[in-house]
Amino acid sequence: MTSLDPRKQAILQAVIVEYVGGALPVASELIVGKYELGVKSATVRNELADLATLGYLEQPHTSAGRIPSDAGYRYYVDHLIVPRPVPEPAKLRVRSATERGEVLQSVLRDTMGALGRLTQMLAVAATFRESSATVRSALVSALGPERLMLMLVLSNGHVVNRLIEGPAGLTLEDVGQVNDLLASAAVGKPIRQAARGKAPSAGSAAPDKLLATIWANLRTVGQELTQGLLILEGQEFLYAQPEFQRNLNLLGEMLESLSGTDVLYDALGSPTETQTVTIGRENRSEKLHPFTLVRRSFFVGTSEAGVIALVGPTRMRYETSIPLVTFTAQALSDSLTRSFG
Repeated sequence: MTSLDPRKQAILQAVIVEYVGGALPVASELIVGKYELGVKSATVRNELADLATLGYLEQPHTSAGRIPSDAGYRYYVDHLIVPRPVPEPAKLRVRSATERGEVLQSVLRDTMGALGRLTQMLAVAATFRESSATVRSALVSALGPERLMLMLVLSNGHVVNRLIEGPAGLTLEDVGQVNDLLASAAVGKPIRQAARGKAPSAGSAAPDKLLATIWANLRTVGQELTQGLLILEGQEFLYAQPEFQRNLNLLGEMLESLSGTDVLYDALGSPTETQTVTIGRENRSEKLHPFTLVRRSFFVGTSEAGVIALVGPTRMRYETSIPLVTFTAQALSDSLTRSFG
């Protein structure tokens, strides 16, 4: 990510603030008239062009102003954002919601309902089933040209056998090297921890492709063993967002697809996701490219019980959304620990 000088930062921030507020492309004249930058419109136009060349802004069509790109929002979140404190009335509504239910599902539904109404976005909660199972053994066995069997034995007695495809050119020596790396990185660790992060590297193409396939399967196994509830509240708020109103049928299809598949659960619960904010095309699934996800884990005691998230357009008020999700996750953790810890 290219570093920006203070003037470019100020102009990028101005574009984001104006676009988030109005959902319309931002022209140089608006920035000059509203922000005290001490430069003329021509200078701002040149800076906007530079920011577009760097990938931080986009121009919907030649006669329009600029809008932020995913990279522009990322720069803003990482370098420019000034988080706003959560207002006391919002805190009260969240705390009240976390304390109303008597069972986990109702607590989560009430809390996500409050979060969705406060932000006018989709609020989601995903729970994990507790699984302390560790990997007792892990082995890949060649069955034939480009066909292998991944065999996992877990400490709880669960046995997993997965047929996987191997890359072209894979040798038996490569398979032996992969097994050594697999044992070193996975055996003796909880299945979700074993799958966290990137696959180890053997330093050559064919083994590395096989290791990437193995780690994808490890993530799937970990999710299958720990997947619990998926609760969505506030889908109706997304229909009011200007960028989605242009094609409501498409939005409806996307939401139906997200709620009816593992795409959203995987995005929330994947142990490889270390970012708490993923913007547009940073999301692995193409179905999530129109959205930003703001995520935080919640806990019962010291055990991670799940994840909550806001799902909204990339044109999101990050300075208020991120602190509110953080507060909600903490309030939810406190309430669940008192009730179930």
